[in-house]
Amino acid sequence: MEKLIRILVVGCGNMGASHARAYHDLAGFEIVGLVSRGASKTALNKTLSSSYPEFDDFEQALLATKPDAVCISTYPDTHESYAIKSFEAGAHVFIEKPVADTVLGAQQVIDAASRCRKKLVVGYILRYHPSWEKFISISRTLGTPLVMRMNLNQQSHGYMWNVHRNLMDSLSPIVDCGVHYIDVMCQMTDAKPIRVSAIGARLTTDIPETNYNYGQLQLHFDDGSVGWYEAGWGPMVSQTAFFVKDVFGPRGSVSIVPQEAVKDGVSDSVEAHTKTESIRVHHADIDENNEFLKADEWIRLEDEPNHQDLCNREQLFFQKAIIEDLDLTKQSEDALNSLRIAFACDEAVKTKKVIDLS
Repeated sequence: MEKLIRILVVGCGNMGASHARAYHDLAGFEIVGLVSRGASKTALNKTLSSSYPEFDDFEQALLATKPDAVCISTYPDTHESYAIKSFEAGAHVFIEKPVADTVLGAQQVIDAASRCRKKLVVGYILRYHPSWEKFISISRTLGTPLVMRMNLNQQSHGYMWNVHRNLMDSLSPIVDCGVHYIDVMCQMTDAKPIRVSAIGARLTTDIPETNYNYGQLQLHFDDGSVGWYEAGWGPMVSQTAFFVKDVFGPRGSVSIVPQEAVKDGVSDSVEAHTKTESIRVHHADIDENNEFLKADEWIRLEDEPNHQDLCNREQLFFQKAIIEDLDLTKQSEDALNSLRIAFACDEAVKTKKVIDLS
């Protein structure tokens, strides 16, 4: 029998709870502690029908449990220090995106993983989603340049408005969520990102004066490809066309076309965000009368994984990376690149200038 990976779960909110569920259910993991500043760890223990040790303080938990690995799902302003301390304590790290709340901090986390010879896996959940893999793969057949249109606006309310307000103490929506979709765009084209522009607006006094809860970024590549991503959080956000995932190029287009995931009232649902349900492929070929030669294709995705399934897949990869000593250099470089671009977009909003990425 392979040795169990003894893991400390830090942060027991939405994502932390999902990752804890994966460790609880999957063979090969043993949870040695749950860490949170509030009551979420106790609620999680109850949900899991378990009695894992509970801690209020991260450093105390790290010292007491001496884990093989640490799962960090706290707010971004703690990511850098928690990850580096985990590596220095001899633990591998799974960390929710973004790696840190600054580019320099992210680089220091990556450097610490290398220095301590430990694995760093970043929670880019869409990389483990077969429907998104298909979406990206089809996009790469559409020719050059590509036009990539994406958004995820969230009419957050109740508990999720508390979550989003807390997130915006340190990051804007186009940084926190944008790293996912910037990463997707960079997978769709092999071209080099060269510059960004962006707009933003502060629509509430509930967040710091230096931040904004609506943003839209525009990313330019050196082959002429362009992409935009839009994210707004708050009770004032419109649910009209809040979920757009659409790409087109010279040869046609591909779009994620959900049904359940775009209903009223679900824009801030974590479970809905990874639903795709169907993919529509359009071919641009026309005849001598400019009529289309092929009908659109519909790829139905009835057996796609749900949010918990995707978290399980992420943790199985983390387990594999540790056991098989996988080289994660490329994944770390990609995580740093998407964060670097996202922060450049943040700078573009605040300075109202186009930012050169070179």
